Amino acid sequence: MSFDVRRLILWVALVGLGLAATPPAHAQEEADEPAASAQEEADEPAIGLPTDAETQGRTRPVSAPSATPTAETPAVDLFILYTFDIWHNARGGLGRGWRYLDNLDVTLTVDAERAIGWRDATLFVYGLYNNGQGLSGELLGDAQGASNIETGVRALRLYEAWVEQRLGRASIKLGLYDLNSEFDEHQTGSLFLNSTHGLGPDLAQSGLNGPSVFPVTSLALRVDYQIDERWRVRAAVLDAVPGDPGRPRRTAIRLRDAEGALLIGEAQYQTRNTRAILGYWRYTAGFDPVFAAPASRTQRGNDGLYMMVEQRLSRIGADGERGLAGWLRLGFASDRFNPIDQTLSGGLAYTGPVAARPGDQVGIAFGRARFGAPYRSAMELAATPSTRSEFNIEASYRAVLTPWLSIQPDFQYIINPGGNPDLQDAVVFGLRTQVGF
Repeated sequence: MSFDVRRLILWVALVGLGLAATPPAHAQEEADEPAASAQEEADEPAIGLPTDAETQGRTRPVSAPSATPTAETPAVDLFILYTFDIWHNARGGLGRGWRYLDNLDVTLTVDAERAIGWRDATLFVYGLYNNGQGLSGELLGDAQGASNIETGVRALRLYEAWVEQRLGRASIKLGLYDLNSEFDEHQTGSLFLNSTHGLGPDLAQSGLNGPSVFPVTSLALRVDYQIDERWRVRAAVLDAVPGDPGRPRRTAIRLRDAEGALLIGEAQYQTRNTRAILGYWRYTAGFDPVFAAPASRTQRGNDGLYMMVEQRLSRIGADGERGLAGWLRLGFASDRFNPIDQTLSGGLAYTGPVAARPGDQVGIAFGRARFGAPYRSAMELAATPSTRSEFNIEASYRAVLTPWLSIQPDFQYIINPGGNPDLQDAVVFGLRTQVGF
């Protein structure tokens, strides 16, 4: 693919506007002064989780509305975010080259009580567009996905459309729903562009058309209950096959008994500085084993387990939002049905490395995907042997130039892409730009 000079000119113009609008350094001096009240708040537990719009780490570095409106947000809130990536595979993988990926998010959040008198309810609609160009699929051959906006299919689709009813400490959500907006999500890893730091590959690989996550979602019913200040539990039942695999560009809802359902539950413990989750998922339908005789019947038991701990390691400034945070995640999937049977990921992210730029973030992360023994045996039988694992190292810096513009240079080193021993380790450079209103 030849690189489009017009896109480069557009990017330079956007960055120039952002730099012109960046506040001077002295504007942040007051934020670095210690405050006793901030320290008192640091000792209190944080109640509740970030809402959907706040945890969409795939595309959320700039200011965005909350999917659960507050008194400060408009009754009807429209948000538009355009994300585009420029990637260069400098060495290894399937081949060297450039790719341009983009992602357009349009969300509409309605406080139903203020808008139409529906008490304690929220309406949410989310449209999505991607150009469908391939990075991992065409240049890298990796299993974890270097860019979390790659889709492989050019499409404009309805991504989410749900209603949430709050009932005291509980809430119920029904509609087209992104599983990863609430399950298996964490804030620290949202800095990074590799898909392994969103939904874990152990869960992301599952199902006949993947679970209900980016870029195709399915009908779901989710229940959530806040037990006390620190403990929360949630569970969901989802259509096991999002969309229509035969027509990947369409938004489709197909409820078929043979396809079954995806069941998932998660428990969470959270304080101001620590958050830990434990989740379990299972498909009700049968699946073909990855290593079995041609006449073998489908079997049940396609399930998995994941756990994650996220920790704020330091807080700087009066508001305590600057500082260092880290996380570690471990996930498992049944190796009878899934190529990847174990994943391990983690990293560190520092928010506000410079006092004058409190919104910037810098960090380093890793992800390891281990291929199960049945999968490796099947690949060996097909004369395409697989290594035991793929390993990814990523370093990234997100510069928030204005509330509506950010840029993010990114570097990734991928060892054993896709577990293919014939592929050289990949060296990948990326630059993400986001414009949001």
